[in-house]
Amino acid sequence: MNKLELVKGFLHGGDYNPDQWLKRPDILDRDYQLMDQSKINTVTVGVFAWGRLEPEEGVYDFAWLDDVFDKMNSRNGHVILATPSGARPRWMSQKYPEVNRVDSEGRRHTHGFRHNHCYSSPIYRRKVHEINMRLAERYGDNSALVLWHVSNEYSGECYCPLCQQKWREWVQHKYKTLEALDDAWCSSVWSGLYSDWSQLLPPSLLGDSKVHGMDLDWHRFVSDMTIDFYQHEIQPLKKVTPNIPVTTNFMAESLKEGQYTPLTGLDYGRFAKSLDIISWDSYPSWHNRYETTAETAMKTAYVHDQFWSDEFTIEVQQVRK
Repeated sequence: MNKLELVKGFLHGGDYNPDQWLKRPDILDRDYQLMDQSKINTVTVGVFAWGRLEPEEGVYDFAWLDDVFDKMNSRNGHVILATPSGARPRWMSQKYPEVNRVDSEGRRHTHGFRHNHCYSSPIYRRKVHEINMRLAERYGDNSALVLWHVSNEYSGECYCPLCQQKWREWVQHKYKTLEALDDAWCSSVWSGLYSDWSQLLPPSLLGDSKVHGMDLDWHRFVSDMTIDFYQHEIQPLKKVTPNIPVTTNFMAESLKEGQYTPLTGLDYGRFAKSLDIISWDSYPSWHNRYETTAETAMKTAYVHDQFWSDEFTIEVQQVRK
């Protein structure tokens, strides 16, 4: 039995970012007063806090996070602790430029926004493992910890040399021979036949952009790379805190007049098999001008049912084990 199953009652709360208000202790004190008034018993903390947790390489500051755990413990509350890989610190982008993604036109990104990191980068994977291990060792036995929130809304793709090599390896593993690849992608069109695996590049407006088989395989590859990175992320969590379940927040977005589509383009059905609990961010577009409130509610419920079916699949697998 995992620790979350021992929690009694309803988890009431949400994301909390005290790391953004450390210079205003009066605001932080007021936060907890308001939590008490609203009967909040759970906070999700640390989602984008890597810059506070490790302000310089190898220099850590957990004091503010310790305070969150202390305050929630004093209230018999719960903490959902995030791993911070969704937004790396600025010093990392500067010192290790390979962690920055390359876009489909070959441009290396600079630091900014979030989810702008390369899943193939050995340096980034090592740094993620290090910070996750420190979090697990420091808070794994804390009575308030009930769930790991791993990264945040995994999304995006990278076209750097490291990812291009991973892409070639993925395609070669799938098709085995260039002849089979050419047949699957109809490469004979426009003289696109391959004579060597080194010629294989990701789809891009700079090159192949209308080969449907290639586009589909690229999205499958991106899903596999994302899942592989997630599985790498949870290794220290599973090792140090096997009784704490792990989840990450899936995502769907309303586009084109209320038609829901996955924001990330990931294969959530496959991704769900690596989660202990399915989570998703629900952002219904209430009071819009293109559909009734009932239609908005129906579409939101439909997406929820889709993710619930993934949760049901996990439960069936656990029973079979």
